[in-house]
Amino acid sequence: MAKPAVVVVGADKGGVGKTTVSRTLLDYFSANNVPTRAFDTESPRGTLKRFHPDITEIVDMTTTADQMKIFDTLNATSPSVTVIDVRAGLLSPALASLRDIGFLDAAKAGQITFAVFHILGPSIASLDEIAETAGFMGGAKYFLVKNFINDTQFFQWDQATYQSYFNRIKDATELTIPKLNEMAYEQVEVSSVPFLKFVANKGINDEAANYSFVLRGYVRHWLANVWSEFDRIRLTDIVGSKATTRNSEK
Repeated sequence: MAKPAVVVVGADKGGVGKTTVSRTLLDYFSANNVPTRAFDTESPRGTLKRFHPDITEIVDMTTTADQMKIFDTLNATSPSVTVIDVRAGLLSPALASLRDIGFLDAAKAGQITFAVFHILGPSIASLDEIAETAGFMGGAKYFLVKNFINDTQFFQWDQATYQSYFNRIKDATELTIPKLNEMAYEQVEVSSVPFLKFVANKGINDEAANYSFVLRGYVRHWLANVWSEFDRIRLTDIVGSKATTRNSEK
């Protein structure tokens, strides 16, 4: 049996586009034929589940019962990858819970593959989150994600200041999520479908849709750039899946 992989996506600050990143990850794994399940911790009403209802379950990660739903089933389910979209403001508490249940020790021991996509905002307060999470990163693949999806003015920090924070964590890797055309982003939101289905001009149940050719082009180009970042870090290798012929649905 393949070693289970857990990918946590989160931030201690809201409004940084973490669920958008989770959606691109689910599309990426789908296109690369990597069996994946997802948990949306925005209980009781989740955003991720709206776009990926078939593979997503809404949970309250602050409760022991829902922690058991996720982590007691890592070796009992067929999907090899579990993506957890952590509710805004709960990244540090979620990581503390993973420490308390012994998950981080299991990751350090090589029993579980653990990756964290930490979505940064534009402020120094967001950088302070790096110091908060640093103590939990032993045994984890840690990615600092500069997400331009919502605001073209992100990350205008003094470079020396940024590096002083970035260097606090050994082996952290930077990722950049480029900005998507605003109208295209809004149309995908209204359509409530994965980015892949929007590009393929399909509805949530794979029925034919009538999305704009122009807007689909913008999303296709943007998604390719996002996926090139995931390819660069060899994400399929990290989660223990061999590369396959990509099913882009394009």
